[in-house]
Amino acid sequence: MKILYYLVLSLWYLLSLLPLSVLYVLSDGLYLILYHIVGYRKKVVRQNLASSFPEKTATELRQIEHGFYHFFCDYLVESIKMKTMSREEMKRRMVFKGMDIIQQSVNEGQSVALYLGHYCNWEWVASLPMWLTGNVKCGQIYHPIENKDFDRLFLSQRQRFDALCIPMQDTLRKILEFRRSNQPIVVGYIADQKPHWVNIHHWLDFLNHDTPVLTGTERIVKKVNHTIVYLDMHRVRRGYYEGEIKLITREPQKVADYGLTDAYYRMLEESIRRAPAYWLWSHKRWARTRQEFNERFEVIDGKVIAKDHPANH
Repeated sequence: MKILYYLVLSLWYLLSLLPLSVLYVLSDGLYLILYHIVGYRKKVVRQNLASSFPEKTATELRQIEHGFYHFFCDYLVESIKMKTMSREEMKRRMVFKGMDIIQQSVNEGQSVALYLGHYCNWEWVASLPMWLTGNVKCGQIYHPIENKDFDRLFLSQRQRFDALCIPMQDTLRKILEFRRSNQPIVVGYIADQKPHWVNIHHWLDFLNHDTPVLTGTERIVKKVNHTIVYLDMHRVRRGYYEGEIKLITREPQKVADYGLTDAYYRMLEESIRRAPAYWLWSHKRWARTRQEFNERFEVIDGKVIAKDHPANH
């Protein structure tokens, strides 16, 4: 495994030295392989698109499908380029707007929770620290990779521009550490992931689906009273993105239960409907249904417990 790690690291580094114009030629070739030859998750993508946009024609759906695979391959080579991209080039290609919303909060001593999705190039959002001034830290919640070597590889990539990667299980502990030291922090949460069965506490209508959603982010930000913002991503053109900061609330504790989660998903859906090809359609987002949940689980004192669990006998 060590040999594989060093081979991947070497290849990744060498490819990242190529200009993006050359990498996009590789992306075009990768598109032909993934889409036309391998058919990478094509069935999942088609099913997701058809059920999300029943109002669209077959031709429209196929255009979005082609656009997604083209973008996904671009995302892969752009992520490779991030390995050696200069700070100046990254700041030119990934532009953030509305930063005054975040800056005002941190200047006043209130940390910020930034909701975003797997939309446009979410890896480049790790360059956000370059757009902040003063004594403020930036962090992003991530799932550690089981293999320690490859986890280190991706950590070095995502922390190149001074963003701190925080393991999901340590989120609240790390945030409380920053608060005890009076250190304002901006924390990014990619919250459009499929929850485990036992973490399903809320369902909502999202892209024409009855969707189970993660609510842990909402519980954390209410506990620590962070300003809540949404990052509305736009792909300006190939290799150039804009992320617009949009305020959700500065007083999360006054928002009704699940109100923050609902607001996030409404805004994310607006982003996706504006340009559908740039969301990650290849994951099985709607594999869990409410019917199966009700058949297999019940909620007791706020905890989701399997009906065949010993505690129920």
